[in-house]
Amino acid sequence: MLPATLDEAVAALADTPAAVPVAGGTDLMTEVNSGLLRPAALVGLGRISEIRGWEYQDGHALLGAGLTHARMGRPDFAALIPALAAAARAAGPPQIRNAGTLGGNIVTASPTGDSLPVLAALEATLLIAGADGARREIPVSHLLTGMEMLRPGEIVGYVRVPLLHAPQTFLKATGRTGPGRALASVAVVLDPARRGVRCAVGAVAPMPLRPLEAEQWVASLIDWDGRRALAPEVLAAFGDYVAMACIPDPPAPEGGGAAPVLPPAALHVRRTVATLARRGLGRALA
Repeated sequence: MLPATLDEAVAALADTPAAVPVAGGTDLMTEVNSGLLRPAALVGLGRISEIRGWEYQDGHALLGAGLTHARMGRPDFAALIPALAAAARAAGPPQIRNAGTLGGNIVTASPTGDSLPVLAALEATLLIAGADGARREIPVSHLLTGMEMLRPGEIVGYVRVPLLHAPQTFLKATGRTGPGRALASVAVVLDPARRGVRCAVGAVAPMPLRPLEAEQWVASLIDWDGRRALAPEVLAAFGDYVAMACIPDPPAPEGGGAAPVLPPAALHVRRTVATLARRGLGRALA
């Protein structure tokens, strides 16, 4: 089934409840090829032109869920939302970036999805299309944490992202689990209007993590009316704060005895997160 509009796609899902929506198919085909998924039918979203671009709306960018990583990586988009463009460019080899979409990245909600920590740091929201023209909006963090889920027959149509007109960065470190797959990733967004720093860490948990106390602590040290620079030791302390918040030490045993330690692999990831957070904030402030 190849609908031409969002409402037609929702109607197709209503007619065939067992059908699975598919845009780029980069994640879906991996599951099909590995035998984890056998969809009864597919509803292709590739012909729905309304979700393949973006527009400005009340200080926000309304991004179509069908935007590909390749399209988001271009300079005109990078001028709009730099961190999301950086994440799109890091999403894998060209064949993945050309096919994979923003909506697919969100709905699949893979822990290593590159766009997810950026959307979490930007506090983006999702516009969801339902039956009979119904539309509802939820924070992207609600979907990623399972607080709210897509209902049967619903499709993510758009992503609403606030335009902060302020520095933002995305950095990731890759491991040995596949080309371009993140070992850890960090998005840092400055919000001068609210005198705040937002940070989200990806790939180290099932969903992006927001180290809220670390954000508040470092925001209180920034001279928002001046140069905004921070000393290297403050940047390093912020990195450590973020890393410890996301990958804490194991709890001490109740009956006493030696405190457990993190395994070497976890310590390596924690050091990686600290480095990414330190560099990300430093580049944003620069």
